[in-house]
Amino acid sequence: MVKHIVLWKLKDEAEGNGKDTNMRIIKERLEALVGVVPGLLKLEVGFNYVKNDFDLCLYSEFVSNEALENYDSHPAHLAVREFVSKVRLDRIACNYEI
Repeated sequence: MVKHIVLWKLKDEAEGNGKDTNMRIIKERLEALVGVVPGLLKLEVGFNYVKNDFDLCLYSEFVSNEALENYDSHPAHLAVREFVSKVRLDRIACNYEI
């Protein structure tokens, strides 16, 4: 199993929305990928309550590294990534296998 964790810091305003609205949009779109992307076992998005830090955290689990690689290029994920790239300031990620 592979775990994939991503943190994002978002712009205060982007794509005609405030940060809180964009956070909700990202959460809804990412969590909708469960059952769509093969090999994606679990995915959750949380809002960080520590201010002046990263705003969103993605936690996900995949059956294998190959499944994670396929997720990275899956059209449904690419559509979400396109939106996120327009509203984010910073991103950091970590993948590890257990």
